[in-house]
Amino acid sequence: MNVQGIDIERLTVSVYQVPTERPRSDATRKWDHTTIVVVEAHAGGTVGLGYTYADSAAALFIRDVLGDVVAGRDALAVAAAHAAMQQAIREAGRPGIAESALSAVDVALWDLKAHLLEVPLVLLLGAHRKSVPVYGSGGFTSESIPQLREQLQQWVAKGIRRVKMKVGRLPEDDRARVAAARDTVGLGVELYVDANGGYTRKEALKRADEFAALDVTWFEEPVSSDDLDGLRLIRDRAPAGVEIAAGEYGYDRFYFRRMLAAGAVDVLQVDARRCGGVTGFCEAASLARAFGIPVSSHTAPALHAHVCCAVPGVRHVEYFSEHVRVEGMLFDGVPSAVNGMLTPDLSAPGLGLALRRADAQRHAV
Repeated sequence: MNVQGIDIERLTVSVYQVPTERPRSDATRKWDHTTIVVVEAHAGGTVGLGYTYADSAAALFIRDVLGDVVAGRDALAVAAAHAAMQQAIREAGRPGIAESALSAVDVALWDLKAHLLEVPLVLLLGAHRKSVPVYGSGGFTSESIPQLREQLQQWVAKGIRRVKMKVGRLPEDDRARVAAARDTVGLGVELYVDANGGYTRKEALKRADEFAALDVTWFEEPVSSDDLDGLRLIRDRAPAGVEIAAGEYGYDRFYFRRMLAAGAVDVLQVDARRCGGVTGFCEAASLARAFGIPVSSHTAPALHAHVCCAVPGVRHVEYFSEHVRVEGMLFDGVPSAVNGMLTPDLSAPGLGLALRRADAQRHAV
């Protein structure tokens, strides 16, 4: 197929709101539904798919601003479209809704390009590995200890050897919850905790010692990710073997550069649904590699499978339970973790995803 000279015709966008199975909470937030904004980019009779988890306002921004920015542009020149969108969102306020909207469009454009060239996205980007490790993620603070144990057991039974739980809402209960988690998974499984920035610096230092005694090896956002000095303090003083992770709220390369230059993390978390899509993820990963820091993708596993197999320096993909459920409900072609690994489908072009419209329509906003 000759794809030269094919222009992007239009973007279409839809919003779906999926209720959670039961109320969820972490240290700082409660929620009872998940909102996903899906973008489809049309060119030459082909459609590329992208999405973000964000407020429905991101869909309005795509319709009102970004659609006109990319329409008429070369469908193969994703970098040029990305740069034009970055220019267009300056006055709107880049971090937040605008960058989340841009991220979804960027993913759709990469998926479109891969479809036009009839190759999987990982091969278009340049495959670095065939599959990428995952860690099971959930363990919400709203769950009882029996519910926590059940989820952890399910992950381990599927061959997942790394699991993460939430802490920080009721600090006085955290040690008992983490001890129950360690008892459930045994000593052969890596145990991670995520405080979502819910601790003070001194509380985080105290908890780091307690968690280390339970062989916790990953302490995510012990303090706010905006407190780079605090993250550096915890990183310097935490027991050996406890890695400090943050970065999920990064919307651009400048954020990641500040975090890396501050020496704030042992592992940089990067989220393609927020940081500029595939293009932004690759930029952030390159920065991290220059600082000698590994990368872990944040949530949205179906979105990250291809890019994380293409980018060097990726530690693993967060197999976030709520997004695993939503992506499985709304899309065909979602990759599943097998023996703790996520493998892109090389038999399908692009991300290999297709919107299951009839099922999705029940949740349309």
